[in-house]
Amino acid sequence: MDLKKMTIHALSEKLKAGEFSSVELCREYLKNIDARDGEVGAFLEIDRENMLCAAQAADERRQAGNAIGDFDGIPIAIKDNICVKGERCSCASKLLEPVKSPYDATAVELLKKQGFIPFGRLNMDEFAMGSSCENSAFKQTRNPLDTSRVPGGSSGGSAACVAADFAPAALGSDTGGSIRQPAAFCGVVGVKPTYGRVSRYGLVAFASSLDQIGPLCNDAEDAGIILDAISGFDPHDSTTLPDAAGGYADAARKGWQSGSLAGLKFGLPKEYFTGGLDAGVAKVMDETIAKVKALGGEIVDVSLPHTKYAVAVYYIIATAEASANLARFDGIRYGSRQDANGLVDTYYKSRGAGFGDEVKRRILLGTYVLSSGYYDAYYLRAQRVRTLIRKDFEEAFKQCDLLLTPVTPQVAFKFNEKSDPLQMYMSDIFTIALNLSGHCGISIPAGIDEATGMPVAAQIMAPASGEKIMLQTAAAFMK
Repeated sequence: MDLKKMTIHALSEKLKAGEFSSVELCREYLKNIDARDGEVGAFLEIDRENMLCAAQAADERRQAGNAIGDFDGIPIAIKDNICVKGERCSCASKLLEPVKSPYDATAVELLKKQGFIPFGRLNMDEFAMGSSCENSAFKQTRNPLDTSRVPGGSSGGSAACVAADFAPAALGSDTGGSIRQPAAFCGVVGVKPTYGRVSRYGLVAFASSLDQIGPLCNDAEDAGIILDAISGFDPHDSTTLPDAAGGYADAARKGWQSGSLAGLKFGLPKEYFTGGLDAGVAKVMDETIAKVKALGGEIVDVSLPHTKYAVAVYYIIATAEASANLARFDGIRYGSRQDANGLVDTYYKSRGAGFGDEVKRRILLGTYVLSSGYYDAYYLRAQRVRTLIRKDFEEAFKQCDLLLTPVTPQVAFKFNEKSDPLQMYMSDIFTIALNLSGHCGISIPAGIDEATGMPVAAQIMAPASGEKIMLQTAAAFMK
């Protein structure tokens, strides 16, 4: 069974045609994992028995003519900060290593209702804090296309899983580019939905005003299928959007069938096309712009002037929210506890031993910007600039339908190449602003860097609730 770059929609057709069963499909993916995950390191844990039991139940339903839907029996892997009932949810941190989820995240519950089989805990940067998957407390995940290079982060395990053909799709989370950047590095598709499009209930919070769950997969239609399954209002999450969701896979199919971008205006933000791009990335972006024109799209120049502050604003707001969200992890109610003398000493020792260096760094930064005397100077000012960034996007979308940018300034870098935290933070320079603005974006493979042979991706950004036009465009471009 050839599972290379296999899509969900192709698997669905083959299952309906009886070419193989769900059990056979899951066993084939497990064979791939057994053969190569020792080298790649995408998974922290896999419950094979539960996976195969769920596949057997899907086969029995299909044989009885009672299949839940088109995707009944198709496996999907899950990032380790998204709750699956009965499975470990450690966020790749020693502090939460013993924790098992007592409930399903809303996104996982909705996938199960469509017949998908969530399985496996995918590696990540600890508490989603990183851009390379080098910050996991347990193991390194390697880029399947070149194992000397990082897969990106924080959803590095999710991107590597799909790129290595360990699953047809995976869920990740995107706080500052953590779906789009690893998707770009591994040559797969990654979507950051509009803020509020997908419920965050059951996603362990990093920065609550920025976090969003989204899919990583092999094409735009698959991204639409997963978004159709997991989107919608959720009473458990007051930030979810009340408007109707769905129709995303149909939009992608429409784009694939037409293969045309006629009538669409693509804005090129001048701030994203600077001297900071590596030569290989710049070359692919030039080719991408030419391809958009050849497909009938119109190119217009736009400006997002306040995005030059995006990295600074992000690392104030995100760390401030992280310091508050991670205060609950103290070794008292759950997680690993260190023996100590008294309550305060227990806090110190448990958090000191449980958190990694990057998590500690961000908690300290966040606590500092929220502290007395600095709140107005840093956090409040950052929130004001965030509003200006959002207004920049809104003004740009008055001039064009979509924005077209690079995802990263360079291709996947080698391990230990960015030892300076500031260098690492700058690798998200093209993705962070979208999380601050709350709009949606997709990373799609656009070409190959000739010098390294590694993939280069383009980013298509759309207005809030613009997932349909974004996926239709992505599908037309990928065709």
